[in-house]
Amino acid sequence: MRLGPTRIAMIATSIVCSVFGEASSAAESGDAKVSKQGPPRVEGIQSEEAKAKVIAGWLELIEIPAAKRVAKAKLDSGAKTSSIHATNIKEFKRDGQNWVRFDLPASGKGDKPVTLERRRVRRVQIKDHDDPASRRPVVTIEVCFDGQRYEPQFTLADRGNFLYPILLGRRFLAGVAVIDPAEKYLTSSNCLGDTKE
Repeated sequence: MRLGPTRIAMIATSIVCSVFGEASSAAESGDAKVSKQGPPRVEGIQSEEAKAKVIAGWLELIEIPAAKRVAKAKLDSGAKTSSIHATNIKEFKRDGQNWVRFDLPASGKGDKPVTLERRRVRRVQIKDHDDPASRRPVVTIEVCFDGQRYEPQFTLADRGNFLYPILLGRRFLAGVAVIDPAEKYLTSSNCLGDTKE
């Protein structure tokens, strides 16, 4: 469900004022044909802003095409950069550039660990509670979120002690989704054109 709450509210107000204003003028001139159905519905109106946002729950399923799996992702506006559960993280050089080799551990029945290699975008310093700060590599990984393909940046970290293997932070959420903290699983994990097996 793609919505732009502020924009839609403004459009709805404008339409209601316009319709009732015209109806009032017509009634005064004796030419009124006032609808008994009330103000028009605005569900069909989609501005560019409305198309750009999706209402998502605090927990969603996303697809990782490279690993051929669907995984749970926690949407967290308190985190700036997204994070993904990875092990055996090894940095190396390829053609003079910094690359990272890492494993995405099995996350469910039938899953097998998958080894991926990605160019390192940057490093970030992370401070986890009482643990000492550490610098983690950041890579881009393609995901499917609400029927669309994205390549967000992920820090690679061992999230084995966390409930969810993936965290989607503000860098990804900005311009893509608004979180409804009372809901979960509001979006589709499949990309457009993909077929569920």
